[in-house]
Amino acid sequence: MTRLIVWRHGNTDWNAGARVQGQTDVPLNDLGRRQAVDAAELLVRMRPAAIVASDLSRAADTAAALAALTGLAISTDERLRERHFGEWQGLTMAEVAAQRPEEHARWTAGADVIGGGVETLEDLGKRVSDALQDAARQAPPGGTVVVATHGAAARQGVGHLLGWGREQLRTLRALQNCHWVELTHDSARGWQMAAYNVGVLAERPVPPPV
Repeated sequence: MTRLIVWRHGNTDWNAGARVQGQTDVPLNDLGRRQAVDAAELLVRMRPAAIVASDLSRAADTAAALAALTGLAISTDERLRERHFGEWQGLTMAEVAAQRPEEHARWTAGADVIGGGVETLEDLGKRVSDALQDAARQAPPGGTVVVATHGAAARQGVGHLLGWGREQLRTLRALQNCHWVELTHDSARGWQMAAYNVGVLAERPVPPPV
C-alpha cells in the first residue's frame, strides 16, 4: 500500500495578515520555519522514500526541513503551486471583499470566481491531482512520499484525486499551516483518505489558505 502525505507549508507574514498569496513567492517567517522543523520531526518517523515540493519557496523551504533529517533530495513540480488568484494577489481578504464584492461572494460560496483572473477550481484540482499521482510513483510499492504544497491546492487536489464533488469538499476545514493529509492507495480500493489536518498543535489561529 502506497502512502502519500500532502503537507501544507509553514506560516508566512501574508498568512498572518490574511493577505492573498496565490502564486506570489512569499517566504516563510520565523514561525513558519519553526513549524516546518517541528512537523519534520514527526514526518521523518514515516520513513519517506521521496520528497516532492511546489517550487514556491514557502513550500520548498518547508520540504527542506524534512530533507535535512532524511538526506533525501527534493524534487520540485510547479503544478503543486497554490491556486492562481490573479488580481486578488497581494490584497487582504478584507480588501478583496470591499473592492471586488461579487467575486468575493462567489468565492465565499465555494463557486468559481468570475473575473479577476482567478484560476478555476476544476483547473486547480486537475493540475494538483496529476502532480500528486506522479509524485506517488516515486515511491517503491508500499513506500511513502511526502508532498509539500499549499492550502487551497492541497484540498482541491486531494478532492479531485478522490473523486469528491464540490459540496463534499466544502465540508473539509482549511488545512492549518504545516499540517497534512494522509492518503493511501492499493489496487483493490484505489485512493482513500486515512487522516486529515494532522500535525503539531497549532500555535495560533490560521487564516484561510490563500
